[in-house]
Amino acid sequence: MKLVLITAITAFDSEVKAILKKIKVNTFTYKEVKGHKNLTESEEIENNWFAGEAVETDSTLFYAFVPSQQMETVFEEVEKLNSKQDIASKIHIAVLNIEKIN
Repeated sequence: MKLVLITAITAFDSEVKAILKKIKVNTFTYKEVKGHKNLTESEEIENNWFAGEAVETDSTLFYAFVPSQQMETVFEEVEKLNSKQDIASKIHIAVLNIEKIN
């Protein structure tokens, strides 16, 4: 069993839920969060319409326990979805090993 963390902008909520459903993860948790990007050391600040140094984005953090044998499928589905997106924001995924579960 692995703990999967997925972050995405709120606009991708339904796509992430569809991925979880497709791999038969019917129980998961999600929470609205603020994504933050610091532009102070980036040339992007010059092109930033609002001229701010920090950008916050409405995002969602999903977490779910996923059987180990399903992990490759989750990554493939996220990669497929990211490859179809025309915007800079992508879905991010991380996996944590679970040593013990009760």
